[in-house]
Amino acid sequence: MAEVIKLHGAWPSAFSCRVIWALKLKGIPYDYIEEDLQNKSPELLKYNTVHKKIPVLVHGERPICESMIIVEYIEETWPEKPLLPADPYDRAIARFWVKFADDKGSVIWMVIRTTGEEQEKFKKESLEMLKTIEEHTGTLGKKKFFGGDNIGIVDIAFGVIAYWFGVMEDVVGVKLFEAQVFPRLHAWTENFKQVPAIKESLPDRDKLVVVYKQMRENLLASA
Repeated sequence: MAEVIKLHGAWPSAFSCRVIWALKLKGIPYDYIEEDLQNKSPELLKYNTVHKKIPVLVHGERPICESMIIVEYIEETWPEKPLLPADPYDRAIARFWVKFADDKGSVIWMVIRTTGEEQEKFKKESLEMLKTIEEHTGTLGKKKFFGGDNIGIVDIAFGVIAYWFGVMEDVVGVKLFEAQVFPRLHAWTENFKQVPAIKESLPDRDKLVVVYKQMRENLLASA
């Protein structure tokens, strides 16, 4: 009997979506548990005792935490329809960009959380991040995705740019991700969002804007 796969997540979270995308791209059935992040379930607190955050994948009562670690676990456990390249060097390069996405991607959220000079700093860092991706990810412009003709682990890692970046711009009232400035990256976002496993899993944009506007108001009120 197959072990039950459960995912504890939250619908507005790009990090939850990373895991959902990996599961759907590989055709892996799973049970989804929506968490109220203001009132976390006992199961979430039991499975992620360190950070007490989503997402958490539970595979046969074995919990795995942190979105891209979960995606790598999925890749290693179900190697069919691979998300990582076969060549060891290409795999290393892919993991470099996954780490870049996690290390630098937080600046997007900091634009929402700040105002004034501090926000201008994070806007600048966001533009620098986009410029680095545009200039240094070699396959973009030649192929549809970071890894070639099919979605891979780097596309999943950068999925936040494809959808949540625009939400951030709407919430704050800025435009940073200009198609004419970042043409290859912009074309990638359109390709990415048209893949059925991605498209059907994207949260409602209007609802996302409402959630993140409220979050911004709450954060600024308590600052």
